[in-house]
Amino acid sequence: MELYTYFGIRSIINGSRQRLIFNWLFLIQFIFLAWCTFKIYQGTINGSPLRDASTNFYIGLVFSSFVAKFVFTAGIFLQDSGRLLFGTYNYLSSVISGNKVDTFIPERRTFITNFALVTAGVPFLSMLYGITKGKYKYTVEKIRLTFANLPSSFNGLKIVQISDIHSGSFDDKASVLKGIQMINALNPDLILFTGDLVNSKKEEIDPYIDVFSLLNARLGKYAILGNHDYYGLQTVPTEDHAAYTKDFHAKYEEMGFKLLKNEHDSIEINGEKIFILGVENWGAGRFFQKYGDLDKTLKGVDEKEFTILMSHDPTHWSEKVLDYPRPIPLTLSGHTHGMQFGVNFAGLKWSPAQYRYKHWSGLYQENGQYLYVNRGFGFLGWPGRVGMWPEITFIELSNESAEKLG
Repeated sequence: MELYTYFGIRSIINGSRQRLIFNWLFLIQFIFLAWCTFKIYQGTINGSPLRDASTNFYIGLVFSSFVAKFVFTAGIFLQDSGRLLFGTYNYLSSVISGNKVDTFIPERRTFITNFALVTAGVPFLSMLYGITKGKYKYTVEKIRLTFANLPSSFNGLKIVQISDIHSGSFDDKASVLKGIQMINALNPDLILFTGDLVNSKKEEIDPYIDVFSLLNARLGKYAILGNHDYYGLQTVPTEDHAAYTKDFHAKYEEMGFKLLKNEHDSIEINGEKIFILGVENWGAGRFFQKYGDLDKTLKGVDEKEFTILMSHDPTHWSEKVLDYPRPIPLTLSGHTHGMQFGVNFAGLKWSPAQYRYKHWSGLYQENGQYLYVNRGFGFLGWPGRVGMWPEITFIELSNESAEKLG
């Protein structure tokens, strides 16, 4: 791909001096990317579960360069495929007719090459913004939901949902703190965290425990586990699983979160209650962590009670929750990240995530039940976000009767 990019760009540069300068510049960027790759390798073998700003930048730059060159070479390859077809046609025509053709394969069209170069520049520049600014560009999404069976005492209840913190990817504590301050400024009654506190190791959250401890909610903070929160068990012997789990779960308590593991908790105001349900991770397809158990979670909760379900993976909603014998008015999920790349502007909403997940971002409603999928507070893998900015969801609940009176 490097060679294809090199010859593709070189073909639109005129003049020997300009080509010489381009040759050196291209060689320098190649050496620099190779050096970045080596630094990434060093960062992955040092045993630390934490990222630093430099490693994140190297990863982001190498991947952004790869995407840009892939887009460029794809455009050039399509053009070359057409040239090859025309060349084959010219050759066969000359053989059949007996007329000699000097050039079987047409020259590349400069316009098409330039267009491919500009097209490749768009994702490259966007991704550079994503790895420097976009990954901490916290945005607040506000929605208001009305329910007939919401107890009147909870009319106007303010909930903040966050998801997919992935603390092992963070590289700027001050930027994370700004996100926490944005949440507190919303004065939420409840904070609900829908899983993936870490990437793979429990120690990743340690530098940020003091930051997330600052979150305030009048009626409490609740959390569940995501698929990544189980990965650390694969790194310790089976006999140490219990100790690892106990230590990891204690970190939630240290931050002030009540961790629900196929459990529920009730919140009471003026003698009326709602129930917060928290299932362990359940995901359709390849994920092996299918620990979510609705029967266990709902045991002891009357069918008439108003419930809010926290379930990390949105596939759980379509596969299990919608067909469950009793309706669950509101489910909150995360997991998809909106693929950390896409468009969410002026009513236009697109991301590669939609080709993997039926429910991937925002609000969905079926059979009188709601699902909200949060794009995530952090980032994973590629250390950036474009268009799918990190999300803080602000949900206000209202009682249908109160709405009519209003």
